[in-house]
Amino acid sequence: MLRKAFFIFHLQMIFLAAYSQQKEFVITNYGAKPDGISNNVAAIQRAIDAATSAGGGKVIIPRGRFLSGVIRLRTNVELNIHEEAVLLASTNRADYGPSLKASAFIVADNEKNVAITGRGLIDGQCDLLIDDIYKKLISGELYDDEWKEYNPWHQRRPSENNRPRMVELSNCDGVTIKNVRMQNATAWVQNYRNCSNIVIDSIQVFSNTFLNNDGIDLVDCRKARITNCFVNAADDGICLKSHDRNSRCEDIYIADCKVRSSASAIKLGTASRGGFKNIIIKNITVYDTFRSAIAIEAVDGGIIENIDVRNINAVNTGNAIFIRLGHRNNDEVYSQLRNVYIGDIKVQVPTAKPDKGYPMEGPELRYPSTLKADTTIQYSGKAPWHTYSFDTTSALIPHHIFPSSIVGLPGHYVENVKLENIEIIYEGYPAKEMSKYSGPSLKEVPEVPNSYPEFSMFGELPAWGLYVRHVKGLELKNVSLKVKNNDARSACVFDDAEGLVLDNLSIPNYQQLPVIIMNKVKDPVVTKLNLPVDKAKAVKIQ
Repeated sequence: MLRKAFFIFHLQMIFLAAYSQQKEFVITNYGAKPDGISNNVAAIQRAIDAATSAGGGKVIIPRGRFLSGVIRLRTNVELNIHEEAVLLASTNRADYGPSLKASAFIVADNEKNVAITGRGLIDGQCDLLIDDIYKKLISGELYDDEWKEYNPWHQRRPSENNRPRMVELSNCDGVTIKNVRMQNATAWVQNYRNCSNIVIDSIQVFSNTFLNNDGIDLVDCRKARITNCFVNAADDGICLKSHDRNSRCEDIYIADCKVRSSASAIKLGTASRGGFKNIIIKNITVYDTFRSAIAIEAVDGGIIENIDVRNINAVNTGNAIFIRLGHRNNDEVYSQLRNVYIGDIKVQVPTAKPDKGYPMEGPELRYPSTLKADTTIQYSGKAPWHTYSFDTTSALIPHHIFPSSIVGLPGHYVENVKLENIEIIYEGYPAKEMSKYSGPSLKEVPEVPNSYPEFSMFGELPAWGLYVRHVKGLELKNVSLKVKNNDARSACVFDDAEGLVLDNLSIPNYQQLPVIIMNKVKDPVVTKLNLPVDKAKAVKIQ
């Protein structure tokens, strides 16, 4: 039924796009100059307004380099960028509004049937715009509390509210973004908020030069398709968010995309006040990604349900699967996370930093450390590690010590998750490194319910392959966990689980016994285990 609805919706969008292309309005006919210097915002807006007065049409950015301030799309208007055209965002922060209220470069609010098409380039000119923002902050022309707070990693960065996004469409019905290229945003590249009937197809996103550079964000959107896209971003690649407790992202289809990220490739969250329902994700290639290939996070009181993820191939990626139910919201409403299927997944997790060498890398993780009286350094494997240590004596943490994880809270369980046809390959460590990465005991793993969710949030975990806690109804079918070198921890830990089914779980090599730990696991069903040692020795039930 859901796929049929997507098909009908796609036909509707084709019809709407054809309707909006009846008349053409070339911006040079309205005074625009292709010199890359003149601010053409007035000319471009005149062309858009003329199209609106005519009942809709195609506003064409022809060959050349056209600089502009904030562009406002209108109902039934398609902004078409010629394949030899470059639409340049102004590098003057004053063109985007007052302090802490920066407009995006291309905006629309409460419009219908808007589109950005063509094979041309939209360039946010991040480096030049950020330079202007810093100059205005230093001179006092701009105000920003966050910028005043020194942080060794962020180096007094301007807040997101002071940095223009590239595309921001709000409360729109009927959105088409097709074939365009986007690069060099100062914050989120694209933000679609409370929009419906969205088609994003065959676009390319390159944005690695500053922080908070999500490639594509859908916030509380309904009926959306993201297909055939390439995203290379300094923050999350393709991300669904929910800011409204009374709304959610629903009926979303993401397929046939290639993603690289200095955060997570495909992410549901972190913002999850309303939640996510009926989400299909398939045929995704991930590479050189700092955090998770797939992250599903319910931490703000929302409901995540009916998630279907298939055919993900990730190489050089810091973490395979991260599923988290937490409680960041300061009220009595607890999140719910249920009915998740993840199948046909292959992930290769390196020891080294996966995004090393990219212009904007994910922050290095380090062991907290203390200097002992005898001048030796003592490292701590305990969480929380969501606050990074910048002590030069602290030790770098390889990504490999963080396994895939599915973690709820005591009394608030992740429910009904199935992992099928999955292979995760870890690097492991040579024997000389084992003493540092031996893993804590189960009782030392903190709950950290209010912490920002990411795969390293619990600190070092007692498993190298899969860590599960506070989960009901988990099935693993045809799952293979491999480690190239040895690792001093158990392969899998299941702690406080009910309805656990292991059907053809394969762990071909190990160093530490037991290979599998089951702690407070009620009535597990184990039909087949492929282990390198007898089951009686390999599995510890406590």
